[in-house]
Amino acid sequence: MFFIDTLDLEGLGNRSYLAGGARTAVAVDPPRDIDLVLAAAARRGVRISHVVETHIHNDYVTGGRDLARLTGAAYLVPAEARVSFARTPVQDGDTVTVDAGITLRALATPGHTPHHTSYVLEERGSAVAVFTGGSLLIGTVGRPDLVEPRLTEELARAQHASARRLAAELPDETEVLPTHGFGSFCASARADGDATTIGKEKAGNDALVQDVDAFVSALLAGLDDVPAYYAHMGPANAAGPAPVDLTAPPVADAADIAARLAAGEWVVDLRNRIAFAEGHVAGSFNFEADGKIATYLAWLIPWGKPVTLLAESPDQLARAQRELARVGIDRPAAAATGEPAGWVSAPEQLRGFPRATFADLADLADADADADALHPSEHRIVLDVRRDSERAEGWIKGSVHIPIHQLHRRQDEIPAGVVWVHCAGGMRAGIAASLLDAAGREVVAVDDSFDAARRSGLPMATGPRTDS
Repeated sequence: MFFIDTLDLEGLGNRSYLAGGARTAVAVDPPRDIDLVLAAAARRGVRISHVVETHIHNDYVTGGRDLARLTGAAYLVPAEARVSFARTPVQDGDTVTVDAGITLRALATPGHTPHHTSYVLEERGSAVAVFTGGSLLIGTVGRPDLVEPRLTEELARAQHASARRLAAELPDETEVLPTHGFGSFCASARADGDATTIGKEKAGNDALVQDVDAFVSALLAGLDDVPAYYAHMGPANAAGPAPVDLTAPPVADAADIAARLAAGEWVVDLRNRIAFAEGHVAGSFNFEADGKIATYLAWLIPWGKPVTLLAESPDQLARAQRELARVGIDRPAAAATGEPAGWVSAPEQLRGFPRATFADLADLADADADADALHPSEHRIVLDVRRDSERAEGWIKGSVHIPIHQLHRRQDEIPAGVVWVHCAGGMRAGIAASLLDAAGREVVAVDDSFDAARRSGLPMATGPRTDS
């Protein structure tokens, strides 16, 4: 009897898997922090005999090489992937035995990358599941534009063919187990649902219901921005990542924190955005530990710049450090835990800013409309930090649009005045407000769902424009 355990990496929007039988198992697309995989194997009482990669990942640092080294497992990597370390190259159709009666069969599915390979888990010759990596996802496919711009259309067409190959060769009841699609920017769209099968995908996945030209046209039109740190993930994985180091970083006191800020290093406050707005170290940035810290901090920070983490507790610090290690931010320069008062040497080194809702913004707009023209209200700027695709679905008229990942280099485009910054739900607005606050701007963080903006009576517009 086979088993499949899912390791859900919510911060990155990915999944890894451990699958096998009574004695041995295979790890599929393991994360950098391989202790999670080892613990899953220990719970099952199995030995990891194989570690497989569906492709060279662009959105996280793999733990595959290190896991194979520690367990003595065979490390299976697609043969066409260009890597600089020893591995077992996998060709289309290769089969390995995982446990008694349980095999893994490689199936070439190029598209997300040219070398992408899916793996069919078979029990006594019958397919029971397929690990599809960045090929066929839940309701969508992996994006084809992460390798080389000149290959994007070619890979988009390959995605269509690969999805159809999976659908043609596997029974409808075969469980589809992708790595991407649960919030990862490696997916061309967010997965709709938590589980699927080949049969379900045949009924609704665009790659399986549209002809190739319609599919490619829609896929390419819907591609969004690529996180900047992706440029570093592929090379790191091809070179063979070093083992992860999750030991606690050096402790920073108030003087050390001040010195690091003065040196231009990043000091990142991991507390929730409400607590940060109420009071924080002047010059620090807010990336919530319970948000998508790995994605957004890695996207915004100049690569290689030292980072100091400020956390409420050692547990919060450890969780954030683990998340950041998954995207190659390996060792915080220093860290401190506790409360903001303990992170500064004088109270004046603490700052705060107000939070508001879209209803608050609408009330002020109404007051402006009723005000005497001889006594105009303060100059107020509404800053939208959502992505282009989000803004195209509707925006507040008169708002300035700078996506969050561009804000650090485009702050001088924001007119003078009080900046009311919003996103779709509040998390990114908190990040943006902290960046602007650190730069000395007067800010108000709109901590609200954008659906509330539509209901508030604020003047709205829709369409492809993103600059007004």
